[in-house]
Amino acid sequence: MSAARTPVRVEGGAGGRYNCPLMPLDQNSALAALRKVMDPEIHRDVVSLGMVKDLRVEGDAVSLTVELTTPACPLKDAIGKDVEAALRAAGAKRVELRFGAQVRGAPGVAQSQLTPGVKNIILVGAGKGGVGKSTVAVNLAVALAKLGARVGILDADIYGPSIPILTGVTERPTSRDGQKLDPLHGHGVSVMSIGFLVDPEQALIWRGPMVTGALIQLLRDVSWGELDYLVLDLPPGTGDVPLTLAQNIRAAGVVLVSTPQDVALADVIRAKLMFDKVSIPVLGIVENMSSFVCPHCRKETDIFAHGGARTAAEKLGIRFLGEVPIDLAIREGGDHGVPVVSGHPDSPQAQAFFTVARNVAGAVSSQVLKAPRLPVIGGAAQPRA
Repeated sequence: MSAARTPVRVEGGAGGRYNCPLMPLDQNSALAALRKVMDPEIHRDVVSLGMVKDLRVEGDAVSLTVELTTPACPLKDAIGKDVEAALRAAGAKRVELRFGAQVRGAPGVAQSQLTPGVKNIILVGAGKGGVGKSTVAVNLAVALAKLGARVGILDADIYGPSIPILTGVTERPTSRDGQKLDPLHGHGVSVMSIGFLVDPEQALIWRGPMVTGALIQLLRDVSWGELDYLVLDLPPGTGDVPLTLAQNIRAAGVVLVSTPQDVALADVIRAKLMFDKVSIPVLGIVENMSSFVCPHCRKETDIFAHGGARTAAEKLGIRFLGEVPIDLAIREGGDHGVPVVSGHPDSPQAQAFFTVARNVAGAVSSQVLKAPRLPVIGGAAQPRA
């Protein structure tokens, strides 16, 4: 799936950190200049990553497309500036730069028998309940979709499914082929939950094997189609569900959600250690309910302290993915089935979730590209050793 391609025209001469002896500007010298441009997230050059497409050199004018590894790339502007600077240093007077995006999945994931067509599975978990994990999961999924990705969300909290309320989706799923359920849709995202299939007023009194069996069915027996990201909202804690997922799927990684206070952070640290043991990469930590700004006097109050998740991330050597305020608009959006990212996309609260989404997408790309280097498509250049 490609993002919108908007030409960016740049006039000017060489300069900056890409200064080099000028050679006649041609296809080879342009590629040589672009090999000096590193993706800041992945720490490899854009040529060997196969991100340079449709490169054309005509005199002192260069046009090209940079194919990002996700439409939600958090460093798009930085990459664009570096590409332009490198080409100007090589002698280009005019640069027409377009952006596309192609989300990559880890080898074999899209051919999974459980979720064929799904490129990346992102787990959203927490060491304890009450930290707003489901709210973060829903807004993360909707934000990724608004940034241009194809996204689904699965409510994997079988005992306490909350995705129907948070998305406002209430229909019952149907099946076109009589074999697999078609997911429901809301806010640009494909949605599935056990809550759509059972009486919402009845408690599920299921033992562990029944819960894990239901989760596998929801993964396997839903026609998810072609997705860049499938977000799984996990139940809190470190029980059967994460272990079952570790045994049955190849997740891109898990996003851990915590509030800033010590008790929540202690639980999220235990959750991180559990995911390490089952070989599911931890993409990073989100600090939810980070601070409260009074709507009347605008005074900021750290109800649950502040910055604890960032400190924990540094201690554990993982990414800090962002902080989300405790805010009336977020709560109201969840209660009314309209995530704040969908209902008020330009608000500061929504922008906090967009920041988290971009950072998660960048972390997934980095995790996926730890696999062996990909060849450059088209044969215009060969990757460096």
